[in-house]
Amino acid sequence: MPKIESNSAPFSYDGLDRVIHEKARLGLLTSLMAHPKGLAFADLKQLCGLTDGNLSRHLQVLQEAGLVEVTKGYEGNRPHTSCRLTKTGRRRFLEYLAVLERLVRDAARAAGREETAAGKLRILPA
Repeated sequence: MPKIESNSAPFSYDGLDRVIHEKARLGLLTSLMAHPKGLAFADLKQLCGLTDGNLSRHLQVLQEAGLVEVTKGYEGNRPHTSCRLTKTGRRRFLEYLAVLERLVRDAARAAGREETAAGKLRILPA
């Protein structure tokens, strides 16, 4: 199958990284972006509304992709797991956000053209 040039497929959004784009992982990365020093496993679990197993699996995917660093240790006699974005994770997340911003601009521009043409299309605030 021939590769389509990005200029001929402006809405392909190749920068929508599948590792990041999954809902739970997007929430995890957003939480970690807001907490540059990292978060404890329990705090991340609560912020993202995930179970222990789901959080562990998503962190594993992010860790394998080099986006997140997971540190296991002890606080006193209790096990403690903390998570933080790597430099690569921070950069890739910001690149991902730039693609999302372009997607929103493109959609708004397309909706504006349709609205002008049809006179009926309305975008309601969320």
